[in-house]
Amino acid sequence: MNTASSFSSEGVSRVAVTGYGCVTALGGDVASTWSRILDGETARRPLTAIPVEGCRVTAGAEVDISALRTANLPGRERSRASVLIQEAAFEALSGAGLLDEAGRCSLKTVQFCVSTSACAMEMGEKFVRSIWDSKPGGRAAMVAQYQAQQQVGELQKRFGFGGPVMIVANACASGANAIGHGFDLIRCGMAEIVFVAGYDALCELVFAGFDGLQSLAPEACRPFDRKRNGLMLGEGAAFLVLESAEHARRRGARVVGTVDGYGHSTDLGHLTQPDQQGKPLIEAMQRALKVAGVHPSEIGYINAHGTATPLNDLAEARAVEQVFAGTDARLSSTKSALGHTLGGAGAIEAVLCLQALNTGCLPPQINLVEPEELVADRLVRLGETRPLRRALSLNLGFGGSAAALVLGAP
Repeated sequence: MNTASSFSSEGVSRVAVTGYGCVTALGGDVASTWSRILDGETARRPLTAIPVEGCRVTAGAEVDISALRTANLPGRERSRASVLIQEAAFEALSGAGLLDEAGRCSLKTVQFCVSTSACAMEMGEKFVRSIWDSKPGGRAAMVAQYQAQQQVGELQKRFGFGGPVMIVANACASGANAIGHGFDLIRCGMAEIVFVAGYDALCELVFAGFDGLQSLAPEACRPFDRKRNGLMLGEGAAFLVLESAEHARRRGARVVGTVDGYGHSTDLGHLTQPDQQGKPLIEAMQRALKVAGVHPSEIGYINAHGTATPLNDLAEARAVEQVFAGTDARLSSTKSALGHTLGGAGAIEAVLCLQALNTGCLPPQINLVEPEELVADRLVRLGETRPLRRALSLNLGFGGSAAALVLGAP
């Protein structure tokens, strides 16, 4: 089965980004995350947020939750997931000029599309442990906070807006899918403004599952390196405000980027392994470029899915080389710095592409020892800069999902 965004470029709205925010293991906002990525830092360290005793790997990319303003707001205990998405939302809504002095959204009804894989699974895990330990107190709250609609409801309540919500749980392509859905809603005239977001928090079940698959790197995460031996799990969130260009102009909003194209494809070939020729990703990229109306040579930077697993990186390298042969598009995976944030990855990486478009700085490919030959000449070096007009963000997910976003400079 293959699906795609297929709207023609005639008679559709241009989609502007008027605000974005993120929280990662390298920082509680865009600026701190971006600065440390450009410095070539990695967030990898021993994990304390979840129990990892008995696991083959015990390190990952963990957010310092206690340093975030949302974690210190009065009220009942919030899940890590809820803290992450609310913190990113505050930065994005503030940047878009949509918060009043009381920190409430000036729009009362907005369509919202959000992606997640594990929701707030740490609350579900607390529930199970309370049963094991015969501690009944607070079980109902733990169960309620586990569900994704609970985190969305908490976010809407805090910022004072309502409206239709779509929750995307399409494995690691979810974040790009959420942005793509918002993009489609605006282009086809079903909405003038859409909030889009992606988030996931570390949890024991997911970490142990990847560890059991032996997919976690026992040391540094090395995307597109011949010595790569696994991914680094992380956590984080990103939130973006999408608007039609006309709506942004009417309210005097500052445009900080554009979403120009979106493509997605699913091949259903294997539960966990990508097609080794990269066919779904090739289709997704070609569709995104077609929707955007741009030639591959116009893409200056590609933020790859780049998990550093043996099969993923080779398939992705083959796909990139087929679509971008003869171009000078630069390539890197920021998962070596931030970890793989699952449902948050596509949204966070779209934000990083927008940062590259706004600054001309490129996220370096760190931890390289022996670069994969297919893409060795494309990999971004530390301190590299170039003027950019368009960037491409790629994501792959279990089950053969692939998604691509073309993003533009303001």
